[in-house]
Amino acid sequence: MRRILVNVVMLILAFTVQICVFPQISFLSAAPNLLLILVFTGGFIEGRERGMLYGLIAGLFLDLFYSGPFGFYTLFFINLGYVNGIFTKYYYEDYITLPLVLCLANDLAYNLYIYIFRFLIRNRLNFGHYFVNIILPEIIFTMVTTLFVYRFFLFINRKFTEWEQRRDSRLV
Repeated sequence: MRRILVNVVMLILAFTVQICVFPQISFLSAAPNLLLILVFTGGFIEGRERGMLYGLIAGLFLDLFYSGPFGFYTLFFINLGYVNGIFTKYYYEDYITLPLVLCLANDLAYNLYIYIFRFLIRNRLNFGHYFVNIILPEIIFTMVTTLFVYRFFLFINRKFTEWEQRRDSRLV
């Protein structure tokens, strides 16, 4: 329960930084998607159910903040947590290649989802411009940020695992 609570607090902090701090930094042409990183990392490390829970929370934050159809982001993030939870069986603590590949695939899927349902439907067909100026910089920033956030998330997960093992050994 503590692990879920700490991860929800991390989602709140990530949402706050993503919405309030990153837009104020003028030299960033794109900002890393911290909520996406936390949801796919949570799903990847902790499994499908936890990934879906973190996706629900992150999606609700974005749906409440941005206007548009309610559930637009929630649907995507819940599916993101579920799909990344499937890769739990390939999880190794020090294996960084798979999380980076998942980050690339997830961020590309997220941006294509936004493009299709926010731009393409309104007949804005300049995908090349959107890809070069929005998708590519965000993917690069998100992948670099994933290197640090994944390690931090892994550190917290390792500490909770140690704490749970100590607590269980004292009970027996």
